[in-house]
Amino acid sequence: MRNQFCDALVALADRPDLVFLTGDLGFMALEPLQAALKDRFINAGVAEQNMLSVAAALAKQGFSAWAYSIAPFCYARPFEQIRNDAAFHNLPVKIVGNGGGYGYGVMGPTHHAIEDYGILLTLPNTRAFAPVFDEDVEAVVSKMMDSPGVCYLRLGRGEPPAAWTVPAYKPWRQLTEGGGPVVIAVGPLAGTYIQSFNAINVAQRPNLWAVAELPLSANPVPDRLLSAIAASEQFFVAEEHVRQGSFGADLALYLMGKSAIRNARIRHLYAKAHHFSKYGSQHYLRRASRLDPISMIAAIENRFSEPAE
Repeated sequence: MRNQFCDALVALADRPDLVFLTGDLGFMALEPLQAALKDRFINAGVAEQNMLSVAAALAKQGFSAWAYSIAPFCYARPFEQIRNDAAFHNLPVKIVGNGGGYGYGVMGPTHHAIEDYGILLTLPNTRAFAPVFDEDVEAVVSKMMDSPGVCYLRLGRGEPPAAWTVPAYKPWRQLTEGGGPVVIAVGPLAGTYIQSFNAINVAQRPNLWAVAELPLSANPVPDRLLSAIAASEQFFVAEEHVRQGSFGADLALYLMGKSAIRNARIRHLYAKAHHFSKYGSQHYLRRASRLDPISMIAAIENRFSEPAE
């Protein structure tokens, strides 16, 4: 999604308030943005804490400040600066983390971003965006541009099936439809299930929903999805994020406040660990966490027996 992100900001470069800061990253990717912004493209160096403080100062002066790095380096290392300088002052700082979830694969746990939105959404005035497909990025960037408060953009890689038509961006979208259970997935992970679900007979095919904006207080569950959950005995949530601070946890609390939903249980699939016995690609690490399509179908068919949450 990095190329689409660059293109989206280039299209907005004539806005005099747009300023972009990078933590010494973007070679062979962000040169068009550098050319378009000129002096408003700032290489802050390998100094992410300072970069976020500078972004907050620019936002305080009325700029739309975007701060970009590999995901853990732009939310974990400068967390204090995000908290104290940006969130506490309700400043419109845009944090852009490339390689959300297990996106950096073999580079190991220092580069994995599997606790990112859970950490950031503990702060006031903060929202998170996880585009599902590459085609979503332009709409998400446009929406973030004029959003108040801190925004976190989790960039990954869109993974729809070949020749599948990506629907127009919405914070919630139903991607498959059938007589099977409800499955809700966060961000690009949702796209990995489409082909396998569409291969299932329509009578048993899961109803796959993708969510791209968090928290639920800012992006409530659509009525149609609430009705489907209320009619279910069990439904499924999948996310490339640890259990603590997860979307699944937020959804469980959200549903507790809905009197019409009493019996449905959440089956939660999530990122199991930062460390595994072997390093591997994002796909390997998803399999290790039982987030891949085969594991999802096994969970639906109750072929592995972790307790419902």
